[in-house]
Amino acid sequence: TLQWETLGRQFVEYEQVAPFLIPEEQHRRLLDFLLLFLKAWEVSAGVIVFPNIQLLASEVSKLLTKEIERNLNGKPAEEARLALDQLLQQKGEAKDVHLLLKAVYVLSQTDLRTMWTMIGSGLPAALMQCLYLFFAFPLKGKSHDGGTSEDDTQTQEILVKIMLNMYKEEQAVEELLAADKLQSLIIATASLWDQCSHSWKVPTGRVLKTISKAQTKTSIVYLQAADCIKIAAQNLFKLADTLPACDVCEAASIVLCFVKDSYPISSALLMEFENNGGYQLLLKILLRCQSLEQNEGDPYLDEILDMLTCLTTCGKTELKVSGNIVNPQLPHFDFERTWSSGMTVKNLQAFQVLQSIFQKSNDQHLCRRILTAICTIWAWNTMNFFVLEWTLQPISQFTDVIHLKPHPVQVQFFRLVESIVLELSYVPHEILKKVQHLIKENTVPFCTLTALRCLLSMTEKDVLFSDIFRDSGLLGLLLAYLRKQAKILRKSAGTHLPDPEEGIEKELNAMMLKMVAALTAGSVRNTVVLKDYGMVPYLKIFLDDECYRSATLSILEQLSVLNYEEYMSIIIGALCSSTQGELHLKLDLLKSLLRILESPKSHSAFRTCSGFHGLLSLLSDMEGALQDPPSGLWSAVGQNCILELVFYILKGITAALHLDFVNSNFFQRNGLFEKMAEDLGSLGCFGTQREWQIPLSLENTRTFEEFLDAAFCISEPFPMWLKNCIRILNFLDHMAKGTLHQENYFKERRPEIRETSRDVQEGPQAQEEHFIAFQRPGNKLPISAYRLWGNPEDKWEMKDCSIVHPGAVCVMVRLLPKLYKEGHAQLSQEIQCALVDHILSLVKSEKSRQVMCGSGLLSTIITSCQDAFCSQNHPLHVPLTRVFEKLASQAIEPDVLR
Repeated sequence: TLQWETLGRQFVEYEQVAPFLIPEEQHRRLLDFLLLFLKAWEVSAGVIVFPNIQLLASEVSKLLTKEIERNLNGKPAEEARLALDQLLQQKGEAKDVHLLLKAVYVLSQTDLRTMWTMIGSGLPAALMQCLYLFFAFPLKGKSHDGGTSEDDTQTQEILVKIMLNMYKEEQAVEELLAADKLQSLIIATASLWDQCSHSWKVPTGRVLKTISKAQTKTSIVYLQAADCIKIAAQNLFKLADTLPACDVCEAASIVLCFVKDSYPISSALLMEFENNGGYQLLLKILLRCQSLEQNEGDPYLDEILDMLTCLTTCGKTELKVSGNIVNPQLPHFDFERTWSSGMTVKNLQAFQVLQSIFQKSNDQHLCRRILTAICTIWAWNTMNFFVLEWTLQPISQFTDVIHLKPHPVQVQFFRLVESIVLELSYVPHEILKKVQHLIKENTVPFCTLTALRCLLSMTEKDVLFSDIFRDSGLLGLLLAYLRKQAKILRKSAGTHLPDPEEGIEKELNAMMLKMVAALTAGSVRNTVVLKDYGMVPYLKIFLDDECYRSATLSILEQLSVLNYEEYMSIIIGALCSSTQGELHLKLDLLKSLLRILESPKSHSAFRTCSGFHGLLSLLSDMEGALQDPPSGLWSAVGQNCILELVFYILKGITAALHLDFVNSNFFQRNGLFEKMAEDLGSLGCFGTQREWQIPLSLENTRTFEEFLDAAFCISEPFPMWLKNCIRILNFLDHMAKGTLHQENYFKERRPEIRETSRDVQEGPQAQEEHFIAFQRPGNKLPISAYRLWGNPEDKWEMKDCSIVHPGAVCVMVRLLPKLYKEGHAQLSQEIQCALVDHILSLVKSEKSRQVMCGSGLLSTIITSCQDAFCSQNHPLHVPLTRVFEKLASQAIEPDVLR
């Protein structure tokens, strides 16, 4: 503060004596003061506390203006350019001018009143003259394409910053008009771009665009009177044929900036631009940008496109269009409410440039920028979509040529089409007809695939599209195509040859199946159409390929609404005909079956179509699948995948029995529980020796729940056979309680992106990872997982849960003797004891014992566990006797007495 006070007094003293000094002495004293002033500015971190700053700014600006005019006035342009270069050197006598320049730069950053003082000194016009000379007349001794010295660069930066600070004020722009250099510089950029100073191109563009944003009514009249835009457009037409595309873009962006920025004040420059072929010029320039390398010239190209997009809203009158709404429309669509307060399209000529570029160009960057511009215009005001589509039909016309565009452009285009429905809630029937024709022609499979993905998104938004695409013939078109593809697949089965087009063709088939699945979902009418087309036999063919399976199953599930028997015969037939290695096919079929079995109406069809026998036959085919080590074809499949299949088979049986007396009676009466026990016992994890071993004394025994916890613990050193046995017994336990169909122990796969590693032998790490996916039953699933199966809170009452399917308990008793492995005698008998204790806990309640009456459990105990039941020394004797007594207290069956 003290330093600035001292400088203030010195400047007052200077002002007092200056009138009495000769000009040279005045000049010298002012420069000496400026040295002190700039040092004070540097040490005070740019903070200026100077009371007479406006007076100082006036003195410095006038002196700098005087020096520039003294060196330039009256000289030819090239001579003036050389003099200017010498004037701004940072050495010798020119060092004084550089000091003035730096002081002006510092003062131009202070406040608005100081800036106005500097503008009144005549400096804006003097600096514009300098800029014109720098740009238009490169020094002969220096290459106009070469670089500049460090001093030149520093001087250039200071000059440009002063001009940027000064020319953003309207007063400075007004001052330029008297000097007659502004229009000369604008015209020079449009005519001398290939001859100008390379190092001054970018700075000149920055300065002119700053001036453009500060245009006034007077400056616009001045430029119009000088035919500035007309001459610039004519010159750019010539440059557009010779200059590189990126250079033409850079020059044109300056002229277009004056046109766009002047419009809010006056339409004069825009009219001059239009009347002199401005839009044809832009079309010519932008089409030349097709040859640009990626990222070359992008800033200026993007700037032109952005300004052209803004020009679409520049017009005198609103474009009114009558409501040409084609029904049906989405329920919440209201045309009157689409009008908003945002900018509306008033200049169709400007938009036609964008439209023509997209239609004529196949350049990826250019086409994508056009689509982005259209999206921006729609975002300004939703009515802009209707204004444009009901006048110029851009999207409708783009659909005719979209198959010729690069893939990323196709993807972006169909997202734009999709947004018409998803964001505007409008159904564009004419556009959809053209998209459907594109799909029918299928000229470019990738384009067809992208179009289908777009229509699929619409169909999933509202069921109305199920009717629209049926009535338009799209559903029939897809079915005819899929029938043809199914025939090809059937003929080529077993004779596969690699084809480079196979990948996209498979994706296309899969997408068509997804589309048909979406169209039939919830639409009985569409499902009837599919059935009338005779598609059912062909759908079976698609089940074999995993990438088609999910959508195909969805279609078949929808068909079940018409005929459960037909669905069941297809699924059960496919399960029974699947080979041993088609593990994922079986799993997917079983999961589909479970979804249909959620409806009680399907249970009868399941039984009559031999569903129970079919699922048990799958278990029969898995003999030895879980033996350790695995052998045969099962050695190529991980044991956890096999266990997952066992789980879903039992889950399907449980779902079919759920609350269905007829099915339960059928299963019990036909001895299918006994068949299940036999099949489970032959999986390979249970022992094959039926004689009971010499009993051991067991000091510490674990409960069945503790064994179950250990089986789900990775660190527990249990043999794999025992872990598998415990899991299967856990399945049976939940089956007995009628809750197995509510469980979900395994992670869902995504068939379309299945890893091939699932088809090979799982290593230790893969086994452990899949083991983590096998969830402990104590962890509740999300509520959505329970679907229609009742109250999820009831299923976790483990101890007091009543028995629903007593036959499952009989299966557990039949497997009891097989819970024995050589070399694991003590562990085997310990798990046997735990299981019997668990069974005893199941029959403790009166309700459970009533359910067990007539189940044959007493007979099963006697026949399957005779040695242990009759030997008082056997550790299982007491718990088995207690089970027997509990059940016998309710009723003793005749065969038990015998």
